[in-house]
Amino acid sequence: MEREKQTPQKNNRIPTSLRFGVICIAFMITGYQLALFIHRAAVLEIEAGRDRPDTVFVYTGPPEGHTADNPGPSGETRTERKESRHSPLVTEVREATRKVRSFRFNPNEASTEELQELGFSKKQAQAIENYRNKGGRFHSKEDFSKSFVVSDSVYERLKDYIDIPLLDLNLADSAAFDNLPGIGPYFASRMVRYRDELGGYSCAEQLLEIYNFGEDRLQRIRPLIFCSPPEPFGLWQMDENGLRRHPHIRNYRTAAAIVLFRENTPADCLSVPALQRAGILSQEQADALMRCRISPPAGE
Repeated sequence: MEREKQTPQKNNRIPTSLRFGVICIAFMITGYQLALFIHRAAVLEIEAGRDRPDTVFVYTGPPEGHTADNPGPSGETRTERKESRHSPLVTEVREATRKVRSFRFNPNEASTEELQELGFSKKQAQAIENYRNKGGRFHSKEDFSKSFVVSDSVYERLKDYIDIPLLDLNLADSAAFDNLPGIGPYFASRMVRYRDELGGYSCAEQLLEIYNFGEDRLQRIRPLIFCSPPEPFGLWQMDENGLRRHPHIRNYRTAAAIVLFRENTPADCLSVPALQRAGILSQEQADALMRCRISPPAGE
C-alpha cells in the first residue's frame, strides 16, 4: 500500500523574539511618555516657584477722580487686578485650568480678565479689546455674535447674559449717535440740534422730522434706542416768544393766535385738534405737535 502523503502543518505561532521586541517597544513608549510627564511636572514646579502671583487691589470709598466737592457714591468697593508676568508654561497651564463662568456683561465694557472668565482665551479677549480701542462697538447681541473670535457654541452659552444698554435719545451726545449704524457725523449733529429745538424727543418717530432721515435709517436704529420722558412743552403756558421758537410753530403770528385762543377758550376745551379746527395750525403742524409731550392746561 502506498503511504498516504502527509501535508505539513503551518506553524502560526509568533516567534518569541518578535513578541519580546513588541513588548520592549511598548515599554519604551510608555516610559518615554512617563518621562515627559515627569519632566513637565518638574519644570512646572520650578516655574511655579519662580512665578509671581497677580496682585488684586481692593478700594473702599469714592471712585478715583471724585473730590470733596464731587464725592460720588460713598462706601463703594471696587477691585482692580494687576497681572504679573508669567512664563509661557505657567500661562499655558493657567489658560487650560481657568474656571469658566457665565454672568451678565456688556461686551463694550467688559475687561479682558472678565472676558477670559467668560471663556475667551487671552488672545481672543485682547482681540475684542483692540476692536473697541479702534472705535468699534457692539450695538446688539447679533453684532457680538458676528465677531470672528465668538464661536457659535460660546455665543449660545452667553447670549442670555449679554447686556447692551439702549441709547437714550434725550441723554446721548453726538459721539454716541455717530456710533449708531447708518448715522454718521452729519445726522448725529442734526439729531442733537433738533432735540434742542424740540426741548427733547417724545418718541423715536420724531427723528423722521429731520430732513432726509428716512424710515429705513430709523428702522436700523430702533432696536438700539429709547426715549426717556422729556420736559413737557408748555403750549398752554408760554408767551408768544417762547412758542414761536418751537419747530412746529416758528411763526410769531401763529404763536400770538395760540395765546389769543387759549385766553378765550375754557381749559377743558384746549387741545391741539381744537387749534387745527380753528385754522391756527395746519394738519401737518397739528400731527407733529400731537407727537410732543405737552403740559396740560392750567386748571385741568
